[in-house]
Order: sequence, then structure tokens, then C-alpha cells
Amino acid sequence: MKKLPKNFSLKKWIAELPKLTPEGKRVLLKYSGLLLVVLLFFTFLARTFGRSGQTLAQYGEANPSLQTDFVSGNENTPQENADNGDLTEPAGGQDDGNPTEPASGQDDGGDSLAAAGGKDTDSDDDTAKDNLPAWTVSEDGLTGNGGTESPERVTYKPDFYYEPLSENLIAYITGSSYPSDGSAQISLTDLNYVHILHYNFDGETSEGELICNSAIAQDLVEIFYELYAAEYQLEKVVLIDYYDADDTTSMVANNTSCFNYRNIDDTDKLSKHALGLAIDVNPFYNPYIRFTKDGGQIISPESSEVYADRTQNFPYKIDADDLCCRLFLEHGFTWGGNWNSSKDYQHFQKTID
Repeated sequence: MKKLPKNFSLKKWIAELPKLTPEGKRVLLKYSGLLLVVLLFFTFLARTFGRSGQTLAQYGEANPSLQTDFVSGNENTPQENADNGDLTEPAGGQDDGNPTEPASGQDDGGDSLAAAGGKDTDSDDDTAKDNLPAWTVSEDGLTGNGGTESPERVTYKPDFYYEPLSENLIAYITGSSYPSDGSAQISLTDLNYVHILHYNFDGETSEGELICNSAIAQDLVEIFYELYAAEYQLEKVVLIDYYDADDTTSMVANNTSCFNYRNIDDTDKLSKHALGLAIDVNPFYNPYIRFTKDGGQIISPESSEVYADRTQNFPYKIDADDLCCRLFLEHGFTWGGNWNSSKDYQHFQKTID
């Protein structure tokens, strides 16, 4: 770098500026602009690195109005934030063409969702609280298989998989969708937890889960993957235990569900749902219709009568041309919409050897 002459005078130099040639003025403006850019750049760096030198705690102390659980690093756990719901719909329901009572031994309160096997979470007994599983049902009704991943998991596509029921999930459904008195004619080891993705009624991707007979688990992940790829909409897909194993409540909520251990109403015959071999899809828009001897109809759920007229066009209607119906039939299921003495438009079931 050249040194300034000893007799350099800034005042004299400024006085000489008007005498510069046009070329000299252009050069002066060019280098002045570059100098300004450099100064601004170093000012920005000084401010940035000066601010990043603060610790998170120092920043929080300097900005008390911005302090939250996230700033302090104490983010609430899912268990603390989970909303277990307040389910107050009436009891009842249907399956295989008949109304049915909810599974025996279930807890009448929505608070049972956070506890395994219908345990009372309102109890002040500290011992009972200590025995609760280390997970809760999400506010959307999802269990995540009791918060565990099985080494026996079978993944068909990302987020479409099935696996044995976890101990937490078994505790959750026992006394609700699965009997606690040892009367079940299907073993818990013959059931699988199925996880899927689906498009909800807002057109957004949602998680879904089912419990089914292990014999149809592969069918279900394949079918629901095709539905997801086609952006087929299902309002919700959660275990029926979220509705205290109450069919009517689940149908009114338009919940797609599978396993629920119960008989067909007024019979001693087990429903296909009791064996995990039947599934109800978007049930509110695809009701069960039983024809009476006097020519009348019994429609379930009662609030879905408007959708009993299948000559009308409306969203979420399942008919023979519907993608959902075609996929289930291709996988060897039968459809309740093809029955004669009754119609169960939501219902698909499969017979296995």
C-alpha cells in the first residue's frame, strides 16, 4: 500500500476536488462506493457475532416477556399435553347388519382413554397413578401402539406397517374392545396393530390406526396405501376404544374402525369385527339399513337417515364403482352393500380358512 506524502493536507486535497477531471471523479465515486459497502458489511458482522455471543439463558434474562417453556428447555411432554376427549355420545351400535351393545367391562368415562384397561384416572391414589402406562392417547385418538416399536414390524411402504400389539396397547384395550374375563375366542397374539396414512376431510394427510386379525393385516396396508395414493378421504381412523368400544358413538363420529369383540345383536353369534376380520369405512355416510317385515327400514346410526337413499349423489358415498369398494373386493372381501335382507354400505369382511 502506498504511503501518503508527508506534506499531505486533507483540507488542501478536498479543495482540489473540484479541479479533478471527469475520469478522476468517476474513479473517486467508484472507490467511495466500495468503501461504503465494506464498512456496512463489517458493521453487520460485528452486530451478528456480538448478538450470537449471548447464551440462551442470557437472552431469556434480557427478554423476560419472551420466556416460555421452550426457551427454558422445559417443553411439555406429550403425556402432559394430551387431551383424552370428553365422549358423551349415547351407547349402542351395529355390526353385520344389527345394532349391538358396547363391549362388557368398559369404563363409562372418557377419562379412561389415558389409562390402561379402563383404569380410573380420577383417583387420588398415588399408587394407581404410578401404575399408569408411560404414554397417553393423543388428542386425535392415536395410540402409536402404546408408544413402542416391535422388532417384528412389517413395513409395506413408509408409514404403512403392521406389528404385534404392545403390552401397553393390550392393557389399553382390555376391558374395552377386548374382554377382560378370558371369554375371547381370539388370542391377542392373533391380532395386529396397523398404522396407515390417509387424507382427512380437509384434504390434509393424517395418521390412522386399526387393530385387525393378523390374516388381513397385509391386505389392509395395501388397500389403504392405494386409497392414500388416490387421495381418497377418510374423516378419521382410530381404534374404537377411543369411543369406549361403542359402535354408535364411533359411527356418529364417522370413524373408520375394525376390531371390536362383540356379538351380533340379539344372537350368540360373534360379529366378524370380534375376530378382527371386518372393517367399517366412513360409516356415517354409509349407514346400515335393515328391512322390516312390514316394509319399513331401521337405519343405523339414526342421525344418518339422509344417506340411506343411495339413488342420491353425495360425497363419501360407497357404491360398487367406488375405489374403496373395488379394492376390498379385489382383496377377497365381501361388501355389505351386496346383501339382500339388509344393506351395510360401510362394511367389508373377509372369511379365512
